[in-house]
Amino acid sequence: MSARTTPRDYTIKDAAALTGLPASTLRYYESVGVIPPISRGESSKHRVFDEDDLGQLLGIACLAATGMSVSDMKEYVANGHHGAAAAAAQIELLTERRQQLELEAQQIALRQRYVVLKIDYWHAIDAGDEPRAELLAAEARALADELHHTKKR
Repeated sequence: MSARTTPRDYTIKDAAALTGLPASTLRYYESVGVIPPISRGESSKHRVFDEDDLGQLLGIACLAATGMSVSDMKEYVANGHHGAAAAAAQIELLTERRQQLELEAQQIALRQRYVVLKIDYWHAIDAGDEPRAELLAAEARALADELHHTKKR
C-alpha cells in the first residue's frame, strides 16, 4: 500500500516560514498582483495557502533573492501563464537579471581585493616595511578609484 498525502492548508505564518518571505511581503505581493489573490477561510476570512500557492511562492522567493524588482517579478509570473508564447520575454527578463548579478559579482570581487590589499598593508605597517606599505597603499587607492567608477555604470 502506498501512503497518500492529504492536501494541506497553510496559514500566512506557515507560508512565511516555509518560503522565507515575511508575511507583510506576502500580503504586499498579493496586493500588487505578483501573486494571485489567496483564498480565504470561510469563517475566519484569513488567507489560506495551499500546496500550489507555496510552490509559486517558493519560485517568487527565489526571484526576489536575485534582486529582481517587483514589476519584473509581476511580469515574469504573468508571462508564465502564456507558456511558450512568452519564452522570449522570459529569456529577456532573466538575461537582464543575470547581467546585473554578474556586475554585482564583479563589484564584490573588487571589494574583496580591496580588503585583502588593506590587510596586507597593515601587515606591512606592523612589520615596519614602509616601502611595501607605500606600494600597497598606492594599489589600494587605484582599486578604490576602480570601485568608484564601477558604481557609476
